[in-house]
Amino acid sequence: MQPFVKMTGLVAPVDRVNVDTDAIIPKQFLKRIERSGFGQFLFFEWRWDEKGNEIPEFSLNQPRYQGASVLLSRANFGCGSSREHAPWAILDYGFRCVIAPSFADIFYNNCFKNGILPIKLTEEQVDELFRRTAANEGYRLTVDLESKVISDDQGLSIPFDLDEHRRQFLLQGLDDIGLTLKHEEAISAYEAKRAAAGY
Repeated sequence: MQPFVKMTGLVAPVDRVNVDTDAIIPKQFLKRIERSGFGQFLFFEWRWDEKGNEIPEFSLNQPRYQGASVLLSRANFGCGSSREHAPWAILDYGFRCVIAPSFADIFYNNCFKNGILPIKLTEEQVDELFRRTAANEGYRLTVDLESKVISDDQGLSIPFDLDEHRRQFLLQGLDDIGLTLKHEEAISAYEAKRAAAGY
């Protein structure tokens, strides 16, 4: 998994509350067995109409937000069913960071396991980021996980809080398997000892 230390990226807004996982990646696209390739289906029913035409009003279809790597949304992002495909689709599309006032717990946990940094800010702080994103085409944020600060080139600086264990997961680019493999020598020694004892 790619470490997350510091990034500067274009911000794309999805100005909706209660964005659920079926909106993030609709159920008809869950048949793939690999983690890649889901980005093209992200927010599918909001990006395309029933005839397959782009819906120009949706932010991700607008030229000014192409190539964005910071997703800005509203409260309870990632609610609904506990599908890990939702962070897979977000990451595959190109987002490394999602900012919202709150997240559904399972989605929040899955983000860290897939190299995405979910940041919780207050409603007022999120409102200000939406305002700046709308007012400044090409609006970018720098997200510094080492110092736990979000900033822009207009003087904005917002500290954010994050559990240290999760922070280290991202800084080191570890998922659960990667964390286990850091103890590979101890595991091998234990297995050898058990084998020698006839177990």
